[in-house]
Amino acid sequence: MTITLIRAAILYVFVILMVKLMGKRQIGQLQPAEFVITILISEIVTVPMQDNSLPLLSSIIAVLLLVSLEILLSAASLKFMKLRTAVEGNSIIVIRDGTIDQQQLKRLRLTIDDLTEALRQKDVFDISDVQYAIVETNGSLSVLLKPEKQTVTAEMLNINPPNCGMACTVISDGEIKKAAFKECNLTEEKLLKIIKKKSLNVEDIMLMTADKNGKTNIVRRDPKI
Repeated sequence: MTITLIRAAILYVFVILMVKLMGKRQIGQLQPAEFVITILISEIVTVPMQDNSLPLLSSIIAVLLLVSLEILLSAASLKFMKLRTAVEGNSIIVIRDGTIDQQQLKRLRLTIDDLTEALRQKDVFDISDVQYAIVETNGSLSVLLKPEKQTVTAEMLNINPPNCGMACTVISDGEIKKAAFKECNLTEEKLLKIIKKKSLNVEDIMLMTADKNGKTNIVRRDPKI
């Protein structure tokens, strides 16, 4: 049992390192080649976890080979457009000016239900509102609404709102996140002064965000939890 646990822990850490080495794409954003590599890696590492008689090194070498091939393929795809197209494919327009391209749906083997469900996930419930809907190479759907259906922006109204930047998390679970200071023009000294004015300690705060204009939001930790 001890050997099994050690082997599983080694493979777990190793696979995490290999996935990080391949990049930070989320599962829903994997290209076909990346998805295949992910499945193969999971299958390869499962076998030695179940059978202690199999050498661990063989699985590690196999995973290293697959990851190396994936990195080489990614690098080659960056350089050669034809290879990128062959491996990843092209984005395909499935709706133009509110009209569904049924031939492209058939090519992609998508049903109308698949398409309408994907549109609803984009908060679109009427196909006639869509200017363009594009199935991307990773399978996701991008939607551009017709001009009259788009949300009004400050630019359309000729308004210049202040740029507050991004609200950064500066305290999380009672710990200061110094990496966010640069984005919100904050220092630890300034942060502690803000907290002191509110008669709080860092440990009392579950979440604190700040933007570069000095706006802060604090969520206090529930003392009962």
